[in-house]
Amino acid sequence: MELNNIINTDIETLDDLQNGYYIIQRRDSFKFGIDAVLLSDFAKSGRGRAMDLCTGTGIIPLLLAAKTDMPLIDAVEIQPEMAELAARSVIYNKLEDRIHVRRADIKDAPALYGRSRFDVVTVNPPYIKAGGGLVNDGDMKMISRHEVKCTVDDVVRVSSELLKPHGSMFMVHRPSRLSDVFRAMHRYGIEPKRMRMVAPKPGREANMVLLHGIKDAKSDLKVLPQLYVYNEDGGYTKEIDEIYGR
Repeated sequence: MELNNIINTDIETLDDLQNGYYIIQRRDSFKFGIDAVLLSDFAKSGRGRAMDLCTGTGIIPLLLAAKTDMPLIDAVEIQPEMAELAARSVIYNKLEDRIHVRRADIKDAPALYGRSRFDVVTVNPPYIKAGGGLVNDGDMKMISRHEVKCTVDDVVRVSSELLKPHGSMFMVHRPSRLSDVFRAMHRYGIEPKRMRMVAPKPGREANMVLLHGIKDAKSDLKVLPQLYVYNEDGGYTKEIDEIYGR
């Protein structure tokens, strides 16, 4: 496919994911970060039909398509510009048979797709709590980071409604929001099963947490060893290099 037929090279980039796939992103807007990469790796054990909530530009479905044999990955994004970028990346990578992107509010997903239809739900939601500062409702970066369009409670409730019994939810969030996440998970019948803290480097506090919950499961939380992004010398750790496939 000709690049100029699907990408506006004046305002967009085509970034190589180093796994055979590419992603289209706006130069001046929200771009995926390491949290999405870590979440996709954490969720690669999932099997069956998957849903990615708050998909943004579609990075997690693209990474899951490369890392797993999941036959179908649906993705929902409320912001029309980002949903359109995600859809074009799917077309560019010829993944239309595996990834389906829909512009929709995640709160409408159970009505759109049906309840108890998915084996896996992944979500990299907005991290900053509602009321945590002034937010421009039309600013894509702000909407991606602040709970303007959905909250932790919304994300977990919708995940529970979409998941089959014993289906898996994989989420990345901030450690400071763990109490909110756990309350929501217990409220909607998703039991935390695995948790892994992520810190920039040894000696620094964790700034991300990876969570795996199972719907209608028994209580039994396993805390995994902490993951460090950088070594003391400033280079990436061996595990991060392995996750990135370097």
